[in-house]
Amino acid sequence: MIKIENLTVYYNNVKAVENINLNIEKGSIYTVIGQSGTGKSTVLKALAGINKDYEGSIYFNENKLDPRTHCIGYIPQNYGLVDWKTVEQNIILSSKIKYGKKNIDKEFYKKLLEQLNIEKHLKSYPKNLSGGEKQRAAIARALLLKPNLLLMDEPFSALDLLTREDAQKLFLEVWEQHKVTTLLVTHHINEAIYLGQKIIVMSPSPGKVESIIKNDLFGKDPYENSYLFKDMELKIRKLLRGEKDYEVK
Repeated sequence: MIKIENLTVYYNNVKAVENINLNIEKGSIYTVIGQSGTGKSTVLKALAGINKDYEGSIYFNENKLDPRTHCIGYIPQNYGLVDWKTVEQNIILSSKIKYGKKNIDKEFYKKLLEQLNIEKHLKSYPKNLSGGEKQRAAIARALLLKPNLLLMDEPFSALDLLTREDAQKLFLEVWEQHKVTTLLVTHHINEAIYLGQKIIVMSPSPGKVESIIKNDLFGKDPYENSYLFKDMELKIRKLLRGEKDYEVK
């Protein structure tokens, strides 16, 4: 379990988020949604150890979360691929740094390549990949680490609509195989509903947790369940606008 207690994070000496308290259950996916400037990405960077200017505590099980000892996979908005390295070099890069090249699980590596259908691109460079292919490489790199926690910052936002839908479905299929504890930031309401077992709605800056919604629509087809999705979307929109005329559990 990831436990966040009274997390207040500063960005460029400005309070970006304030008094965040969360319990993220092991093997679950939580999505985070809020208006621009609510500190969604700031929370991820604190968890990843990128932003250390914060108050409060972050625990993995009973121990303080520490990127030096715990394994954290992080996918930034631009995928974070290194331009001058091949896809293969990019995928193994984080694991090579963390464990050493000889200790990478080669069978798991092959399985990920097959699941993500990216074998044919291993010798290519990021500049030669489509957005969807870059996203697959970034997911493979993060999962190869076998992370205790996977942090995803709007990983599908740069994709066109159809590619994004395919990528979301593929990610859920891969996640079902590995059940990595995941926190995913998005600005798409339907994406938050589709990919989140629980949905964290953030208030405007400084960002606070407005509500945590238990989501029965997780992983369900948005088109087959369009009326239910529309109802949930309306509730989230009201929360984002600060309307609190109903109870969300």
